[in-house]
This record gives sequence, structure tokens and C-alpha cells, in this order.
Amino acid sequence: MQIISDKLKGISRRDLLRLTKQFGITSTLLAAGSLTGVVSFSRLAEAANSTYKKRFKTPAKFTWKFGASGFNERNLLIERAGCLQFVNDLEERTDGAIRIEFIGSNQICGQLSCVKKTQQGIIDVYAASTQNSAGGAPYLNVLDYAYMFPSRASQYYFLYHPGSEKVLREPLRKRHGLHFLFSHAELRGIQLGLKWKDKPLVKSVTDLAGTKNRVTGTQLGRIAMNLMNLNPTPIAWEETLDGLKQGLIDGAETWAAAVAYANMSPVVSQCVNLAFFCGTEHTSMSARKFDALPGNLQDDVMESAYLTQVHVQAANEASLVNTVGFSDPQLPNTLFAKNNVRVAMLTDAARREAEEMCSPEFKPEPWNKWRERLNGWAGGMDTYKFIYDLAREIPKDTLAENVEPRRWWKG
Repeated sequence: MQIISDKLKGISRRDLLRLTKQFGITSTLLAAGSLTGVVSFSRLAEAANSTYKKRFKTPAKFTWKFGASGFNERNLLIERAGCLQFVNDLEERTDGAIRIEFIGSNQICGQLSCVKKTQQGIIDVYAASTQNSAGGAPYLNVLDYAYMFPSRASQYYFLYHPGSEKVLREPLRKRHGLHFLFSHAELRGIQLGLKWKDKPLVKSVTDLAGTKNRVTGTQLGRIAMNLMNLNPTPIAWEETLDGLKQGLIDGAETWAAAVAYANMSPVVSQCVNLAFFCGTEHTSMSARKFDALPGNLQDDVMESAYLTQVHVQAANEASLVNTVGFSDPQLPNTLFAKNNVRVAMLTDAARREAEEMCSPEFKPEPWNKWRERLNGWAGGMDTYKFIYDLAREIPKDTLAENVEPRRWWKG
């Protein structure tokens, strides 16, 4: 069972299976996530029993399955995507009227399939990157215009902004039947494999010209990579680690916390912060399931989503520095520092060089087909211009943790 974490290493597989059989995977997982330090069997059993009693003290009116791709209680402490916080808060907020079965570790769906299984009604809530989910919900490409977001702060500002209802959430509900709840926010770069271990730290995108790099399901990300001569190669997220380890690819386009949570740090030598488009590990749910709720429970879902968004904003910003090691200089005991992953932050001039090579602002023609398609799906508005302008309403040097939270659905 893949939910076993370092702090549960003193508990045998058989004992853990006993607990999950008695209390269920979700209660056991929520209990484990609430404990600190190395956990004994008796401590976990007591916590799982308490969690189970709290969750099942009243009959549930609605029971949902949450497919959380490769996430579990261990790696959600590295990339703070908020999945378990949402489950816990919503169950408490509704006094058990909504009960959620959390199924992570790729046990019911993966990065590419969670969105499709939600649309098919196999699961009700899912967590995966918007980029990987774009295969089943192409409108999610709207987030992926190159250099549309200048910073993580601008991403959080957008997620809280009422304008995100107009340009993202409403079209997603209408076109793909998905109700967007919350997301973590990072910007994608190129994560280079071990063949770059002894090479100088990358200082420009031109240093990467001709390299072969994994790309997600996003169509727009491929446009940018082609324009930067980065040879996008489609590889499933679950196969990316092996691709890097075996040298089948030079690197992968993803973000720092993804490298860390997926245990890719040992096979990555340089984290090149191109920051060229969104890395958004989001949670959405079936719009049909949301619409089936009475008004008071819909309000509860939105409040839990809002609280989780606030949690993710603060927790992931801290984790990037304290746990991942995405900083210059790095803290010594971070995952990147332990695995000798060097961070190439790039200068403003170097990022501007990459932006001028690939963004719709400077190279509009390659984007026109998708831009017109997305604009049509959004009712005719210029999606790129709308988000681009909104993302620049805050000063460029705003820290992500200082973005003021807002309930985006209240205008």
C-alpha cells in the first residue's frame, strides 16, 4: 500500500491493513496526517478510531469519492495541494452530511485519467494538474499561454479574483461539467536530468537549445516549448522519473514541488526556473454533483474550498523554501540540497529573452488557432488579454504569501 510514509515506518504492512480494514483508508489517512513524529501502532489506532467516530457520528446525506492521482498524506506535506485539508474541513463543516472517501496514490486514477473518471461519474472529486487534465477538459489550456502570469503572486491573485469566474470557472462548468474548487500555484521550468550534473548552471534558455524534454497534456505548453527549441516529448507523469533516470530525455517541464513530491530529486541535477507557464495542481469536482446539493451545502463546499485555497497559498510558499529547497541560497536540509539539485533562478533579462521567443505578446501567430478556439468557448472574450491584464493588477514584486484572499464567487 503506497500510503505508508516515513513516520509510519514502525508500523507493519499487516497492521496498517488491519487499521484500514477496521476504520477505512480515509479515516486512517486523515489520522496519520494529524500526528507528528514517528507514529506507533497504538497512537495511530487511537487516532484512527477517534477520526472514524467523528466522521461517522451522523449518517451522511452525500458520499463522494475523491480521486487524488498520486497524492497521499506523505507527499502532500511536500507539495501542499490541500486535498486532505479540504476533506477534513468539509466533513466537519457539514457535520458529516457530506462524507468523502479519499483515494490517492494512483489507486483509482492518475494524472491523465482523474478528470475523465470525474466526467464519467466514476469519481466525484479529483486532484491533478490542470495541464495533465487538459486532455479530458481542453478548456483548461486557457491557463497555459506562455508568460501570461509574471509570478506565483499573480496566479493566486487570479484564483481569488471574481474575474476567474468569468474566464475560467464558468466556461469549465458549461463545457466540461467541472466545478473548479482550488489550486496550488507554481510556474513551470525545465528539470534537467543527471547528464547535466557536471555542466555549468544554465543561465539562458539558449543553453537548452535542442534538448529533448517531457511535456504534459497541455497543447499550449507545446507551442511555447517548440518556439524555444526545447523539443516537447509527450510522456506520462508516472513514466517521467524513469525517462530521466534512463536518460531518454534531457529534462522535463514541470515545477519544483512536483519534482520533490514525486521523488524525482535524485535524478534531477538542475531546476531551471524558466517560469514560462502555469503549474497548477488543482482540485475540481463534478458540476452535476455540486448542483445536486441543497443551497446550504453548496455554500459549505465553497467556504471549504476558500479556506483550503488560503491554506495552500501559505503552506506551499513555506514548503518551497523549507522542504523543497527552491531558493538561492538553499536551506541545507531540503530535498534539493540533499540530492544536489542546483536551482537556476535566471535573471530578469534571461526570462525576458525566453518570453520574447515564445509568448503571444511577441509571437502571436503560433497561438492564434488555440486563442480563437478558447475565445469561442469563453463566449467571444479575448481570454489571453483578459487574464494577462488581470495578472498585472498587482505590483510585480508582490510576494505570493502577501496576496489578499477573496471569495471569488461573491464578486
